[in-house]
Amino acid sequence: MYNCVKIDSLKGKKVGIYFSASWCGPCQHFTPFLVEVYNELAPKGEFEVIFVSADEDDESFKAYFSKMPWLAIPFFDSDARKNLDELFDVKGIPQLVILNESGKVVNDCGTSVIREYGAEGYPFTSARMQNLKDQEDEAKRNQTLISILTSPIRDFVISSEGKKIPVSDLEGKVVGLYFSLTPDKACIEFTPKLVEIYEKLKVEGEEFEVVMIPQDDGNDGEEEESFKEWLQSFPWLSLPFKDRSCEKLCRYFELSTIPTLVIIGPDGKTLHYNIVEFIEEHGVAACPFTPEKIIELNEIQKAKDASQTLESILVSADKDFVIGKDGVKIKVSELVGKNILLYFSARWSSQCTEFLPELIKVYHNIKANGNAFEIIFISDDEDQASFDGYFAEMPWLALPYDDSRVAFLNKKFKIYGIPHLVAIGSNGTTITQKARGLVSLYGTDAYPFTEERIKEIEAEYEKTTKGWPEKVTYDTHKHELVLTRRSIYTCDGCDDEGNIWSYYCDECEFDLHPKCAFEKGKGSKDDAKEENKSKDGWVCDGIIFLWCQFKPLLICIVSCELCIII
Repeated sequence: MYNCVKIDSLKGKKVGIYFSASWCGPCQHFTPFLVEVYNELAPKGEFEVIFVSADEDDESFKAYFSKMPWLAIPFFDSDARKNLDELFDVKGIPQLVILNESGKVVNDCGTSVIREYGAEGYPFTSARMQNLKDQEDEAKRNQTLISILTSPIRDFVISSEGKKIPVSDLEGKVVGLYFSLTPDKACIEFTPKLVEIYEKLKVEGEEFEVVMIPQDDGNDGEEEESFKEWLQSFPWLSLPFKDRSCEKLCRYFELSTIPTLVIIGPDGKTLHYNIVEFIEEHGVAACPFTPEKIIELNEIQKAKDASQTLESILVSADKDFVIGKDGVKIKVSELVGKNILLYFSARWSSQCTEFLPELIKVYHNIKANGNAFEIIFISDDEDQASFDGYFAEMPWLALPYDDSRVAFLNKKFKIYGIPHLVAIGSNGTTITQKARGLVSLYGTDAYPFTEERIKEIEAEYEKTTKGWPEKVTYDTHKHELVLTRRSIYTCDGCDDEGNIWSYYCDECEFDLHPKCAFEKGKGSKDDAKEENKSKDGWVCDGIIFLWCQFKPLLICIVSCELCIII
């Protein structure tokens, strides 16, 4: 049984409306953070939380609510829950809406505030957020190792044996802050390299230390035990598990990827915000991690990139081939002199399977034009069977599944998401890592994906739209449509696919082919004519519109000089 609480009891309090559900994974991760903050603020008696459940049945609601120390809308009161969902425009969960004493919304992103600032963010207003940001900016200007690694309730870090080591003992040393996640594959692969460097520097007597900043959520005892076991296998120090400073330091150093190794100099100032890539590329040679050393390594890397060949990135020891259909081996040397696309993809990715037909079409068009061109599939599939099935759909070549060169290429080109296309020129150097976007935007026209070619295309497209009205109206749409660059879209006028140019309504996400706008748009044909009036007011009636694979063509059937001839 639950106690009933009158709404009047909330008067004068700040209230958090918490939209959540037991079936929601992110909610399960966030709720313990909110409980911790709530318990810290509860003694003040100024803050209350009301749980609005999105559970599917009363039993699930009760089980989940039993872990919460705050109030809730009764599960049976579905009308109230629905009204709150609509009132606060809840699009996803968890969502925490913060109300002030007057019931006014002061923050509708309470989940991110709690995650970043905890109870320190109270009363969670924009003014408080700005105040905390100003404090952080001031702390960065006067940064010391003490200001980074200590908190009001902790002035130590812990060793792998669990001993407390005063942060003051680390002052005057170069310190690496290692942001890591126990089960993360990239962390598992990088950590042994860091151990090797750490132990070598220690043997050489260097004043160097590593402090791990664990990113594990730690929502149950098993994860904490796993962390403790993991820490015991390493020679360095760490912040305590689930320490509040872990989240604070992620924000402070604007963490964007895992693993990250921030280097703090002997004076407590930041030398480098992430040295992971340099260590992976240069190993111990990256020491002592100074700005001068990084500049030196960057120059070395530039020289290596300039001398890159197809064989230098695709040949490793006796692995000097790629495969075609039925596992036929093709020597990498046979591909030298061709323009190559390295296609990083996998069957499990819906984005990859959606992009594949588009890429196949472009591949056949480029090959049909007699170009020296090839694509090589670099798989991220989960097993051989998935690789075989996916590769069977492709007309090009591939590296064998689970080939050691796959990992090398992923690291070299820093592949963090798929599908990804890297364009390699005929001389073996990297042209661009943004070839996927170029294919989507320009299709076959993008070949050979050079900056010069893209400038040519842009000039052609600019010429194409000369004389087109900037805005048009359309019979079935209430807003004006604006000429807009789009990649691929479906025309709302004729349901056919379009790309490059659209008359578009951002408010309604309404797309219209230029041909549909000019032929069927109410008033749009007159707009087009208005653009082509002579000084005498004469208007050409000889304009017709055709549609090719890549762009609309404006043709004058009487070849008058006022019209655009393409």
